[in-house]
Amino acid sequence: MTGIYRSVFDIIGPVMIGPSSSHTAGAVAIGQEGNKLFGGIPKKVTVHYYDSFAKTHRGHGTDYAIAAGILGFKTDDPRVPDAPEIARKQGVDIRFVEEDGPSPIDHPNTAILDMSDGEKKVQLSGCSIGGGAIEIRQLKLHGLTITPSGPLPIILSINHGQELTDEIPVDLFLQKHAPYNIKRAYHNDSCYIYEYDLKNYLQDKLIQEIKTKFPNVICL
Repeated sequence: MTGIYRSVFDIIGPVMIGPSSSHTAGAVAIGQEGNKLFGGIPKKVTVHYYDSFAKTHRGHGTDYAIAAGILGFKTDDPRVPDAPEIARKQGVDIRFVEEDGPSPIDHPNTAILDMSDGEKKVQLSGCSIGGGAIEIRQLKLHGLTITPSGPLPIILSINHGQELTDEIPVDLFLQKHAPYNIKRAYHNDSCYIYEYDLKNYLQDKLIQEIKTKFPNVICL
């Protein structure tokens, strides 16, 4: 298993609504991570496509796949093809832009999601690397730009205020239950964000435990 894959299912692909694991299932996954990062369904989303995604998004169902992920649908949800209309009925404004030039995150299947609700603004830059697997290569939130190594899972611990100079509680928990390869710290005048690139996928039960213990944590 190479470093970019965490599971054999990243190679063979998920159960999915087609037509393409890269352009459809992968796009659903990018939208799902946008939903997680935003903390729910944003009111407005602008999706910027680059390279292959810009050229083929209509024919390969990438538009409805991104919308489905933003709404929190799974890859095999029968509502996936109807996601743009469902989003519209829920008052979610989703727009798709075909960008010229190369991908800012150096991958042909790139989608950058600008998400907002009038108060909060976040951005997620993801790419579909094959078999329904994705990488998240850049995030923007609370005025900070975060550059993960790419492969999921990723955990963000957000602290509004002073830097945590002592042992960070989430550090100790992750070291015991969810080891990580890389930890990075980002900060500005009002916020510190600690990013952890984990070694392995997390079970749903563990994700729920992390969210319960650490309400300021985002699990991608």
